[in-house]
Amino acid sequence: MSIFRAAMMTGLFALSSLEAFAFDGLPEWLSLQGESRVRYEALDNQFRSNRDGSDQLLLLRSLLQVEADLGDVNLGFELQDSRTYLGDAGTPLSSSIANPVDFLQIYAEFENLPGLLGEESSSVATLGRQTVPIGSKRQIERVDFANVIKSYTGLYAVSTHERGDELHLMYVVPTARFPNTRPDLDDNTLSGDEEQWGRHIWAVHYRRADILPTLAPGLWGEVFVYGLEEEDTDSFQTPDRSYVSPGFRLYRAPEVGQWDIDWESALRQGTRYASSSPADTQSLDVDASMTFFAFGYTFDAPLRPRLAFEYYYASGDDDPNDLSYDQHERLFGSRRSDLNNTSIHGPLTPANLNAPGFRVEVESDHGWDARFYYHAAHLASSRDRWVIARLQDPTGQSGDFLGHVLDSRARYWLVEDSVRLELGASAFIPGEFPDNVAGGNSDTTLFSYAQMTFSF
Repeated sequence: MSIFRAAMMTGLFALSSLEAFAFDGLPEWLSLQGESRVRYEALDNQFRSNRDGSDQLLLLRSLLQVEADLGDVNLGFELQDSRTYLGDAGTPLSSSIANPVDFLQIYAEFENLPGLLGEESSSVATLGRQTVPIGSKRQIERVDFANVIKSYTGLYAVSTHERGDELHLMYVVPTARFPNTRPDLDDNTLSGDEEQWGRHIWAVHYRRADILPTLAPGLWGEVFVYGLEEEDTDSFQTPDRSYVSPGFRLYRAPEVGQWDIDWESALRQGTRYASSSPADTQSLDVDASMTFFAFGYTFDAPLRPRLAFEYYYASGDDDPNDLSYDQHERLFGSRRSDLNNTSIHGPLTPANLNAPGFRVEVESDHGWDARFYYHAAHLASSRDRWVIARLQDPTGQSGDFLGHVLDSRARYWLVEDSVRLELGASAFIPGEFPDNVAGGNSDTTLFSYAQMTFSF
């Protein structure tokens, strides 16, 4: 097995590190694409509970996708190999950071199906293990920055209309990533991922293009409802969540010389248990919500600077002792694009969060771009926990101000569409809650990374 892994890694890195790889010998109906990425991260003053000092990690991720075009049917698979090195006992490793060679996707895609949006519409349906990005990706996403991409197994269909409308329909189960024990994660042990057949995710997500063509050209609206149903199986215990999450989004993309907006809100109602323990049979009512709002303007100036005000709210549980669970959990959606650099850093997630802030972005015509954003992060409920740090004061007497969160990123195409360099830095300056809560750290956390991606 070690020979197989070595051969697989050597092949992936060799293919993707070529500056301009041409698959001249392949038939027209067969395509290959992928990437290899290497990232080094360093962190000083860990903010997580029961961890301290500095940390570092080397992360490698390789992707190889093969697809056969058979007319109206495409058959494909994608391999993912995600590994880490240089970590120690204090490194917050998980299956979202390390996942050695496995199938990320194995699918059949059916094109040119009848549309569900009337005339001038058509549908594409994908069946099998796949990645699913919809809309803003706040509800479900295919991650980019994370070292391990999530996949789902089931049916995902999209109907599109010529005017730009979209209807997304989904019924899938998530994939459990292995290994998931600390010794195996440290050793990058090869272990196959498995479908979680006791967890069912469904969604109906509709986008209407250009809803106010005279007043706000380019503004589109979205309405959606997502659901999650869980039950225990022999191999996987759950809190038996039963959720329904309706919501909406208004979005106008940034363009030079005009204002833009991104407003997304969702409710979540249902039931769950407090834990995944089979002995826990007390059902809790769930009534949670989230809102993201951004309003920006892109100036007609060199580097096309964009300035935006942003606000992220995700409800917390005001009373940890009652029979309700009102924290808005982040289940399958994104957090890095809106909130902070993640991986061994990432103090913020859309759960028990109240975070106003702003963002500045610039983009050059010479292959580089950069962004900086700031959030004044608070707990939505001072009695609920700071999720990423795993710190909580059930009395609420430690306050609710988490601190100041600063994030930056710069990217440059060394070889256009092939080799990209990315640098990033972050700071977390603790507020009253980390200062006061038992187990908290009052020192400023500094994080930085350097990343190179080879695409083919």
